[in-house]
Amino acid sequence: MGATSIFAQDSGGGSPASLLIFLLIPVVMYFLMIRPQRKRVKAQAALQSSIGIGDEVVTNSGIYGFITGVEGDRFWLEIDDDVQIRIARAAIQGKVHPGSDSSSEPSDGDADKDADKDADRNADKTARSTKGAKRVQPETTDDSDQS
Repeated sequence: MGATSIFAQDSGGGSPASLLIFLLIPVVMYFLMIRPQRKRVKAQAALQSSIGIGDEVVTNSGIYGFITGVEGDRFWLEIDDDVQIRIARAAIQGKVHPGSDSSSEPSDGDADKDADKDADRNADKTARSTKGAKRVQPETTDDSDQS
């Protein structure tokens, strides 16, 4: 018992550096975790309050559509001609292309670049699929041998 109390008395004081570290941990957590989350929540709330009838939106589950009506905290979302679903306001992830025309077609230069990329992807897929494959020759039947 005597030895335990001696050790306890010797370890009574801590250095100011360790105290400073324990005080800095909550400050660092605030700037790395809490503050960015609050910014995201405020941005999402601002987005949801700015949504109106006629806006094209995407839901958290990936459904695209146009807002056709508002009922309190719910929206009517038209996902196809004469097909509407009712969704919660919180289910809206974001607006689709706000302020831009989504029906614009790419320029000819973009189309050429896209065609080149597609051709490269198809060539890569073909090379990968035939890399370890063995080529099998189809069996041919000779009609003259059967008679």
